[in-house]
Amino acid sequence: MSIRDGVFEFVYVVETESFTAAAKRMDVSVAHISRHVNQLENRLGAKLLYRTTRQIRLTEVGEVYYHYARKVMDELLEAERAVIEMEGKQIGKLRMTAPVYYGEYFVAPLVNDFLLRYPKIDLELNLTNRTVDLVEEGYDLAIRLGTLDSSTMMCRKLVSRTQYVCASPAYLAAHGTPLTLADLAKHRCLNAILDHWRFIENGRLRNIRTGASWSCNSGLIAKDAALKGLGIVQLPDYYVQEELNKGLLVSLLEEFRLPDDGIWAVYPHNRHLSPKVKLLVDFLIERLGTPPATE
Repeated sequence: MSIRDGVFEFVYVVETESFTAAAKRMDVSVAHISRHVNQLENRLGAKLLYRTTRQIRLTEVGEVYYHYARKVMDELLEAERAVIEMEGKQIGKLRMTAPVYYGEYFVAPLVNDFLLRYPKIDLELNLTNRTVDLVEEGYDLAIRLGTLDSSTMMCRKLVSRTQYVCASPAYLAAHGTPLTLADLAKHRCLNAILDHWRFIENGRLRNIRTGASWSCNSGLIAKDAALKGLGIVQLPDYYVQEELNKGLLVSLLEEFRLPDDGIWAVYPHNRHLSPKVKLLVDFLIERLGTPPATE
């Protein structure tokens, strides 16, 4: 029996708080997880977990053992990463998720380029606007947009993101240009995904419900509506930067613009030393890392 038998299983049970989730994470059966954790406890001669039908808790001894086991796992993963990188043989499966539009137009093409560099990596990419539970659903990496919710996930910023309020020259010629946030009430606002717009006024965040008569859960379609003069829209730079540069859209209310937020690579704590994840995140930062021009 190897000294590491049961260690990974134990750590995953602790971090997922579930034998079932740990089994999914390791792609093994629940019986496998239970058997190896039991064998670990028998080998150590100590009870590491309190198990009930509703929850799993660490014993006092289990807390101490988890602290050291987590360090050992991190060191082992780092050692494997170093050897694999030295050999130039990245192998294995990588599961990741990204929002639909940003994933299709920006992430997926770069991931395909990454796979040309590391052809032995198997990829599963799920494009969804749903916030995926990375640990519970067994993902290695997620691309997330904007302000992150507080969580136990690790994250690295890939690139900055600017939110623009804009309209076509034709719309502004017909309806005038809003100069204050209050002026928005006099205009037709096009809601894309959210039913409120976000601004900074006098140093404070303001959420304004536009009462829009037009809404759609697609930023791409909202941009098309703005280009056709149907109204004013608030969208991130990756939707509208090219049109702003060409003068097809005009940036508005710039003094109230939010500070730039980010586009992030997010991954479970136990994936932060994974060689595949690290290489892909580094690659995305390298290729996306120049923030879009604001003008």
